[in-house]
Amino acid sequence: MDTFQNNIDKLTDHLFRQQSGKMVAVLAKVFGTENLQVAEDVVQDTLLQAMEIWKLKGAPDNPSAWLYRVAKNKAIDILRRNKFSVQYDFSDNDRILLQSEYTMSTVMENLWKEEMVQDDLLRMMFACCHPDISEENQITLILKTLCGFSTAEIARSFLTTEDTISKRLYRTKEFFRERKIRPEFPPTDHLKSRANAVLRTIYLIFNEGYNSTHTDVMIRKDLLEQAMYLCDQLCSNVHTRLPEVYAAMALMCFHAARIDSRMGGEGEIILLPKQDRSKWNTQLICDGSAYLDKAAIGSEVSSYHIEAAIAFEHCAAPRFGDTNWAHILVLYTWLDAIAPSTIVQLNRLTVIGKVHGNEAVLQEIEQSARIPEWEKHFLYHSILGEIYSSTDKEKALLCYEKAVQLTQSISEKKLLRKKIAMLGTMTK
Repeated sequence: MDTFQNNIDKLTDHLFRQQSGKMVAVLAKVFGTENLQVAEDVVQDTLLQAMEIWKLKGAPDNPSAWLYRVAKNKAIDILRRNKFSVQYDFSDNDRILLQSEYTMSTVMENLWKEEMVQDDLLRMMFACCHPDISEENQITLILKTLCGFSTAEIARSFLTTEDTISKRLYRTKEFFRERKIRPEFPPTDHLKSRANAVLRTIYLIFNEGYNSTHTDVMIRKDLLEQAMYLCDQLCSNVHTRLPEVYAAMALMCFHAARIDSRMGGEGEIILLPKQDRSKWNTQLICDGSAYLDKAAIGSEVSSYHIEAAIAFEHCAAPRFGDTNWAHILVLYTWLDAIAPSTIVQLNRLTVIGKVHGNEAVLQEIEQSARIPEWEKHFLYHSILGEIYSSTDKEKALLCYEKAVQLTQSISEKKLLRKKIAMLGTMTK
């Protein structure tokens, strides 16, 4: 019985993650984004009903269709109870037929067709990433409405309180209520910039899953899966099949392919030289290569293209010693030119060391005027600690200790403390 229940719970949880966003998107179209909470309540009620019934009878043959049907019927009940209410605006063309009993059921049935649902999900992504919504609120809203994360889960993911997350959601929903934002594809001349905003938000979610800075767990597979799922929706739709979308999907595939080799049994970080490459997911690497080929259309090269090319070089090397560091250095120099950031510059320093040695890294630091920003990042001090570990143990110790102070990641702190312990062993 326990095994059966566990299987049902896993199935329900997976379906909720995958289908809740679609259901919210359709229901937001029915009730309007100004009534987003109503849409979320219907989805939550649908999930609870599924859990109760499936516990007794087992999952249906087509669980997704079951969820859609129940959510649709609940929406129809709400509309019938509130047909004379001013709460729902039926004046626009998309909803005008929902106010009549003669047409309501037919219109509602059409809204839940799979091809319509897919488009509605994408339209809701654009609504969540409206340019007048802050980036942190975009991420919070997508995780809540399109990924099925609870307020508590989001709070844990970003090391903040449930009250803070609730306030973010309230402010964003107030924005929808006041502006009555329509979930729709932007005009053609704005599609690229708006799609890039959606993509940036999705990739921020992926990054938090790949290298979590806010929890004691370094890798969050639930965040990885949801980010890749949303990006796949962009890749699958004719409106959003942009080169940078394919490149971002390739990048996610290459990174996700290596996650099973990045952590040890006790939660410790395993660095690239010591990773067991037999654990790398070859199917994801193949998928990433296919997406990277699709990303080659057009003449523009985005940061996702270059980052995907760097990740591919790591995946393509059968052994760490076979890595083409010279080519990776060229790619990082290019990336720094078109999308400079502290993390890109610090990663480039590491690669300079692989190609030209530690002295070249110190010379690069000496010549650079960007040290004030680097000083605030743990990776900069970790790199210096690595360099000085063979020549000046005291200086290396100071660098590692500074790095420990600057990182929020429990896993990174463990790795740095291990390096500090090794310094003590070497001194003896």
